[in-house]
Amino acid sequence: MKQLVQIAFIFLAFISITNAQNKPAYQLFKNNGKAADYNKMIKDLAESDMVFFGEYHNNPISHWLQLEMSKSFFEIKRDKLFFGAEMFENGNQLVLNEYLEGFYAEDKMLPEITQLWGNYKTDYKPLVDFAKDNNLRFIATNIPRRYASMLSKKGMDALKELSPEALAMIGPDLETYFDPTVKAYAEMADKMGGHVPPNMLNIQIAQASKDATMAHFSLQNFNPGEFLFHFEGSYHSNYNQGIIWWINKIQPGLNIKSITTVMQSEWDEMSKEDKAEIANYIIVVADSMTLTKG
Repeated sequence: MKQLVQIAFIFLAFISITNAQNKPAYQLFKNNGKAADYNKMIKDLAESDMVFFGEYHNNPISHWLQLEMSKSFFEIKRDKLFFGAEMFENGNQLVLNEYLEGFYAEDKMLPEITQLWGNYKTDYKPLVDFAKDNNLRFIATNIPRRYASMLSKKGMDALKELSPEALAMIGPDLETYFDPTVKAYAEMADKMGGHVPPNMLNIQIAQASKDATMAHFSLQNFNPGEFLFHFEGSYHSNYNQGIIWWINKIQPGLNIKSITTVMQSEWDEMSKEDKAEIANYIIVVADSMTLTKG
């Protein structure tokens, strides 16, 4: 009897240890709700023209996987791979290019980058340096913040006040295709309930200007046979909205796929339809995950 008690105790202890170890920092899913294999995902995504990685800006799992996926894509695409990112305004492209080409050290480059994000060194520097070390292009795709601010205040009329040089930094298709009823922009107003501000349309235009500009510079720097891996907040690519919507408007026919980040509690509450539509692959991160500093 004593032996049976000891065996039972050992068995229970084993279960306890196993459960304690079963605390994954993240899980990877396909949009059918089933678990995804990392290597199969990479192979699938690498067959695309463009892949958009929707991150949570302060989520370390997002940033770690961006770098790991970059390494995996490089093994397949080599010099056909290039990067784009919301985190760099397109007015900084020359400085970024000169750094990538080794013209000067990073401590000389950083002060010349305008609106550099506070978490650059921990979260985006590894991606830029990976591009530098492997002679890959890194495209600053976002609109300068000052112009998005002008659009938020004045709407499309702001475009009439800007110089040709300034307009060259804004997606030229903004006026042509902007539609406030598109899901990504309509939801901005819906989420405000009965507190929609009088300048809501301008706020939507400003948001669209970011997406349209990132789409424009993604396309401008893309050549057939190349592979763009782009980093942006998940709001800019979820549900094939944002940047992806604009690319499909401007230049339809490209093979575009996406991966996004959600927290476990969000994933648990999502409907089957939302899981199927939010992205091709979903990174589900533990709610207790520590955050990076912005």
